[in-house]
Amino acid sequence: MAFLPQSRGRTFGAKIAACLALGVAVCATLAYAAETQIFDPKTRKWVEYDRKKARSYYAAHKQVPEAFRRQIVKFRTAEKPGTIIIDGNQHFLYLVQPDFTAIRYGIGVGREGFGWAGMVKVGRTAEWPTWTPPAEMVARDPNARKWAGGQPGGPDNPLGARALYLYQGDQDTIYRIHGTPEPWTIGLDVSSGCIRMNNDDITDLHSRVAVGAKVIVLMQGASLYKGV
Repeated sequence: MAFLPQSRGRTFGAKIAACLALGVAVCATLAYAAETQIFDPKTRKWVEYDRKKARSYYAAHKQVPEAFRRQIVKFRTAEKPGTIIIDGNQHFLYLVQPDFTAIRYGIGVGREGFGWAGMVKVGRTAEWPTWTPPAEMVARDPNARKWAGGQPGGPDNPLGARALYLYQGDQDTIYRIHGTPEPWTIGLDVSSGCIRMNNDDITDLHSRVAVGAKVIVLMQGASLYKGV
């Protein structure tokens, strides 16, 4: 059963071109939110893909829709292999490979008001990382407050099996690419700004990515990364 994602707004290629043409660390994006849709081959219509439908689909199939599963795709870019390019509106992460191909992974991204765009790098990585919520999250989220001192790594940890810590120069941005104990959320706008993947995918990505790798994050309606 083939489900294909779609979001409203400019094409991904146009977004990359506009961002890279600026030659700056962070790219501004259009000020409206994208909506995830999937193509239902039974009805031959594009339908909204929200939290309720995502949970129902995962419960029935034990996996996310096909488009959000890891796969090799054609991908033309001037970026070198090993670069990570994130299309937040389409909910895809691309790991650039040789010969104009990429490994494409499905992702969950920041919910409305928490999206961001920028050019950063992988500053460090961790296996079964400890999750320490930032002060802003502790202040607004009672569930995070009890882990203000750090939640040990494990299957219930919000960072999942692996984490790539995103840096701007030597500064930790507080954003991560990480796993999740909620794999059904892949394809949704659900996080506080981090990029989430299912645990199998983040484990695969972690095994392929070097510290120092460039990460390009593109998202329409997103904020500029603070501090750049």
